[in-house]
Amino acid sequence: MTDVSADAAAREPEREPGSDSADASGGRDPDPFRATRWSPRVRWRLSPWWLRVLLVYAGARAITTVFVLTLASVQGANPWTAAKPGYFEFANMWDARWYQIILLSGYPGDLPQTPDGHVAENAWAFMPVYPAFVGMLTWFQIPWNVASVVVSLAAGLGAALVFHRLMSRFLEADRAMFAVVLFCVAPVSPIMQFGYAESLGYLLLAAALLLLVDRRYGWLFPVIALWSFTRPGALAFALTLGLHWLWRWWRRRDDPFPMRERVLAASVTAFAVLFGFGWLLVAAVGTGDLRAYTDTELAWRAAYIGYGELVPFTAWFESGGWWLGQPLGTLAVVALILLFGLLLLTPAVRRLGVDIRLWSASYALYLLAVFFPQSSVFRITSPLFPLLGAAAVPRARWYRWSIVIVFLALQVGWLLIAWGIDGRDWTPP
Repeated sequence: MTDVSADAAAREPEREPGSDSADASGGRDPDPFRATRWSPRVRWRLSPWWLRVLLVYAGARAITTVFVLTLASVQGANPWTAAKPGYFEFANMWDARWYQIILLSGYPGDLPQTPDGHVAENAWAFMPVYPAFVGMLTWFQIPWNVASVVVSLAAGLGAALVFHRLMSRFLEADRAMFAVVLFCVAPVSPIMQFGYAESLGYLLLAAALLLLVDRRYGWLFPVIALWSFTRPGALAFALTLGLHWLWRWWRRRDDPFPMRERVLAASVTAFAVLFGFGWLLVAAVGTGDLRAYTDTELAWRAAYIGYGELVPFTAWFESGGWWLGQPLGTLAVVALILLFGLLLLTPAVRRLGVDIRLWSASYALYLLAVFFPQSSVFRITSPLFPLLGAAAVPRARWYRWSIVIVFLALQVGWLLIAWGIDGRDWTPP
């Protein structure tokens, strides 16, 4: 505030004694900086960082709520709701119901089968931490539809707060805050106020990256343990940890890597590998079938390409062929891989530090290995959100307003394509 006042004083013309600007009660000049001190811009800059994040998050969610209510008002009857559902009913369509089934019925001991003998879609595709948190609220007689949204909103706010701390490690204050703005208005950000586990996954990912950047390896153990049973991705983080260890060892002369940190970082890497396969092992024990989890996941792609085996690093090319035909589908996937690799080498991304780039490369490789791209690709790729810090680097006002408007427009597009249901909808979120 001293700098603001000093700048204002330099611009303020001197006043003659006894002029009409003098205060009638005491003969003193009124405070010429009162308007400056209490202007919205100055008050914003002087407010605590956490309050600014809270206001940004609340504003973004309010805008999204308008979009959601507008879409709900024209939603027809569907397998999950009646026509024109209320907000909380509309926010718990699609896979949100699987989480409710888990809370009410648990996981099946015998895998359900299709008429032709394949594993059908079932609850083993969804992990238990999120429904457990929602279940805690239902103990207080809060309906599932409301409790699920409350948990998602709270976790989303936590993710925004931790993401700000992460970005502050690499970006100036205004850029870190704008990265949070982009996170809060991102095209898939409505998922943070629906009955999905993504918000909790974002929070745990942001926390894990912050701990990794700060080299607080010991605290990663509980975060990874919780994350491994919340959303897929912990196995990709295990690769990030392994690459981080190699990077630090390679640069140990310029950046000391003491033996204690080597052992701790290696230990948490091994822990992440074990827990990365944790849910697969739990599903195997719970059903007596070693392939219970992978066969369950394959059931979701069967609607597109039929049933088959899980062959790593083939699904993207199969998807490219399904959507675009061959050879265009293969060429498109190769081009996408090359473009993503080039993105990680750009100056804006490089300024985010090596650990965020290692995570981005690891998660992209993980998706390339196991994920079949369809309309869920936008949600599934959203854990790459730390790269939004690179998009926050330009400071031009026209750029910042433009990208926010584009993101909001893409939110509407995502809601129309992936969330709203039109007849027999084959574009799940």
